[in-house]
Amino acid sequence: MKTKKGFTLIELMLVVIIIGVLVSMVVPRLVGRSEEARVAASKADINANISVAFDLYELDNGKYPTTEEGLRVLLTKPASAVKWKGPYLKKEPIDPWGRKYLYRSPGDHVSDYDLYSYGPDGIEGGGDDVTNWEEAKM
Repeated sequence: MKTKKGFTLIELMLVVIIIGVLVSMVVPRLVGRSEEARVAASKADINANISVAFDLYELDNGKYPTTEEGLRVLLTKPASAVKWKGPYLKKEPIDPWGRKYLYRSPGDHVSDYDLYSYGPDGIEGGGDDVTNWEEAKM
């Protein structure tokens, strides 16, 4: 008697069902994680990367750049710089949603400067802005 080797249709269906069940349990946990990662990257840029560059600029020049000078002083020497030792960043800082970070000096929320992104929706407010100050929760 010959024995045939291979999988039956029932065995294949069982494997497909098991894979489907596993996927249905994992996918909902991953949905939304990419947006969380973008927010975390934006917070890291604002609270560490760009802030350190501004602190180095201030250390060299005795003051933070004006609002008009903006973030570009971290890449190219402005006329007002006394001891510019930059560039302080390798490339223009762009938030994870493809927009420029916003800068205001002196700041309305922090005395030295405000550095922020309007977040995923690109609109001011709404609770999803990423800032270098603590937002009041409603």
